[in-house]
Amino acid sequence: MRAATGVWRWRHNPLRRTTDVIEAWVALTAVVLLALAVPTAGWLSGVRTDASLQRAVQAQHRLRQPTTARVVRLADTPAPGLTSPESADEQPLRRSVVARWTAPDGTPRTGTVTTRRELADPGATFRIWTDRSGRPVTAPMLPETAHAHAIAIGLLTAALVGVFVEAVRRLVVRRLVHRRYQRLDRAWAKAGPDWGRTGAGS
Repeated sequence: MRAATGVWRWRHNPLRRTTDVIEAWVALTAVVLLALAVPTAGWLSGVRTDASLQRAVQAQHRLRQPTTARVVRLADTPAPGLTSPESADEQPLRRSVVARWTAPDGTPRTGTVTTRRELADPGATFRIWTDRSGRPVTAPMLPETAHAHAIAIGLLTAALVGVFVEAVRRLVVRRLVHRRYQRLDRAWAKAGPDWGRTGAGS
């Protein structure tokens, strides 16, 4: 609103300079972009990211199968680092165990995996995810996690576009002000020698 007022104010003002009009139009353009382009860019980025992540979630659920593992004993060595966004915060509460499970093709498998500490006793059962060959893999991403990531990407994109628009506006205004000072210096250089002299220029 202030930018639009600035454009109207300089429209018929006899004191206006070209740089004043350009600066007002630049401000108005920046306001329009901040009001329209920024949310649009954020929304488009979020929607496309969510669609891509949801396809990845569906693919992970097709390629990974849940199964029940039974603890044989505590492991002597740590399990391979299989972590997911949903379980990363739980790693300090987990133990490496040697467990036995059944692969999707029905063959028995034994290996070192991690489970919660309260499920690390021999004979305890817990759920793990395996690929089609029966090897342990991380749990597939949850749809809710994909949505959260997409929202974060959308907000980040909107913020970056907003910062870019404001940076361009400031750069243009800075150059306009610099040009304005250059013209003022030239005008002062012409008038300076006659400053204060009676009848100067007559």
